[in-house]
Amino acid sequence: MTGQSALVTRRAADPVGAAVLFLHGGMENGTGPAGRWQLAALRMRPFVRAAATAVGEGVLVGEVRYRVRGWNGAAADPLKDALTALDVLAGVAGDVPVVLVGHSMGGRAALRAACAPQVRGVLALAPWCPDGEPVEQLRGKDVVVFHGDRDRITDPRASQALVERAAAAGARASATLVPGGDHAMLRHAGWWHRTAARAVTGLLSSGAGAR
Repeated sequence: MTGQSALVTRRAADPVGAAVLFLHGGMENGTGPAGRWQLAALRMRPFVRAAATAVGEGVLVGEVRYRVRGWNGAAADPLKDALTALDVLAGVAGDVPVVLVGHSMGGRAALRAACAPQVRGVLALAPWCPDGEPVEQLRGKDVVVFHGDRDRITDPRASQALVERAAAAGARASATLVPGGDHAMLRHAGWWHRTAARAVTGLLSSGAGAR
């Protein structure tokens, strides 16, 4: 996969003043090719549409396309893809501020990719937060986490713990437990879509979108 194809634009802007990039979920381990028709990728499409409708003009909305399905230990493949997509975006639009939105494995990748200087904010939806995840890269960034309290795939308590460590490291971080929320965000799906879109616009207006 070329670097250019790591970034898929869903809503263009001319000129681009800010960007929102979405990262879908995946697997702990998996070297098979990632596809746009996988359930994890399809699940993010309503979030992409909701954000594209909510954000103002001048905001590019796109997705990070993965090479493979899994995180794959130290390879951290989706993180590499996210950083490649950010490089492509910078080449196209310059040094514009970026908000990352990630679900599950994509939430882990989004939080890690905040190491890129153009990333000003992260919205993590039911993120996968293993013990020992770094938080230093979140210093000075806005971090919002939503996690269903009935999630049996990723641990909402781990999300809360990461947010606490990120705040101690200097991030502006908050976590919200969603009553009755499941990992796929299918229960009360409309609420998830609307709330995520509002969070994205909030991250943009709170400084992530300011030049």
